[in-house]
Amino acid sequence: MNEFIKHNHEQDDILAEFQEYCKDIYSIPKKYFDHYNVKRGLRNPDGTGVMAGITRIGNAHGYIINEGDKMSIEGELYYRGYKINELIDNYVKEGRYGFEEVSYILFFGELPTRSQLENYDKLLDSYRELPPRFTEDIIMKAPNRSIMNKLATSVLSLYSYDDNPDDTSFNNVVRQSMQLMVRLPIIAAQSYAVYRNAFCGDSLMIHNPLNNHNTAQNFLRILRPDGTFDEEDARLLDLCLILQAEHGGGNNSTFTCRTVSSSGTDTYSAVAAAIGSLKGPRHGGANIKVQEMFDCMKAGIKDINDDEEIAAFLTRIANGEEYDRSGLIYGMGHAIYTLSDPRACTLKKYAKKMADKRGYSDDFRLLDAIERLSPDILRAKLGLERDICANVDLYSGLVYRMLGIPTELYTPLFAIARITGWCAHRIEEITTAKKIIRPGYKAIASYKPYVPYEDR
Repeated sequence: MNEFIKHNHEQDDILAEFQEYCKDIYSIPKKYFDHYNVKRGLRNPDGTGVMAGITRIGNAHGYIINEGDKMSIEGELYYRGYKINELIDNYVKEGRYGFEEVSYILFFGELPTRSQLENYDKLLDSYRELPPRFTEDIIMKAPNRSIMNKLATSVLSLYSYDDNPDDTSFNNVVRQSMQLMVRLPIIAAQSYAVYRNAFCGDSLMIHNPLNNHNTAQNFLRILRPDGTFDEEDARLLDLCLILQAEHGGGNNSTFTCRTVSSSGTDTYSAVAAAIGSLKGPRHGGANIKVQEMFDCMKAGIKDINDDEEIAAFLTRIANGEEYDRSGLIYGMGHAIYTLSDPRACTLKKYAKKMADKRGYSDDFRLLDAIERLSPDILRAKLGLERDICANVDLYSGLVYRMLGIPTELYTPLFAIARITGWCAHRIEEITTAKKIIRPGYKAIASYKPYVPYEDR
């Protein structure tokens, strides 16, 4: 054992030497990006995205360009031309769940008739159950501390259970997309049960999906050990899924899905790649960072009604003196939205109703203060004149907490919603673009002659 430990120490020393030796070669001075007019992050100098494609699926609209100047407007989000706020308000008014109908809109472009939606729901029910022994062989045998990583590996494993996995024809990809959409929530909820058993010592309770239960209902039923759920909870979760189902072709995970799809690869590989993108804390993982920051603020602020104390704490966060010391106020700011994020506005409205009802009014009040006070603090810190608004992540964590959903499932829920948008964009990419995505990179390394081995 001592020899093994000594050997590992030697490996660590060698590795550290290599790491230190090569660190500088991965540094590129900013002057090169400026000289060659490189659009880092595929962003223009004014923050707008570099135009990389055309889509009919979703439109996130947060500013206009007027005579060359970027002008702020209230944010709007459209799915196939339908305004998201109007969809949600009507689902609530009619007392209906909406996520499955929204997926129909994203896949097929129009509101379904009553009979079309009934047939679509029956088809989804027939796809929802996982393949035989998938839970035992794929989910249970390799527990993972990251549910997002488990989602990615499980999606890749579904390739082995598909009789026609590499067929990229329109009909086959539509079939694969619908199957993945309804199976991902089952995989996520079952993976969490296995995670709790393997790493937290909980008893293992595995539930299977039920027919005539939609995505939100099945997810909550499988997640909870006793297999029960509250309809009010399921309806609010359904609303969250609708809000995060699609956000245009330029968001990182959707663009990842389109990029990978452009190579001609299979659906499972493209969706797994998108899941990997969404996991990142600069993308879907931001909802967890918001909740952690929020808990840090709750612990450090004595009076949540004192705006001055809250502003002082937010200033310390912006200065890199509190929370993770990154200088970021999570849940604030967006690449597209300027005056408002329509998803945040809608979620805030329904979150307040539940917060008042379930005793979370103080938490909601603190989030509202973060939204009100952060823009001026960030503008002063960064020297910006542009508008900064709250994004959907600011309120989603509180909603999930009120629903009793554990933090480990916040980002997986984002994936459960967004897979509809990913798959719609994949279908659009392989049917319309027909060209592999391949941007240019300027090489700045100078020529180095080979030195014979004995002379080094």
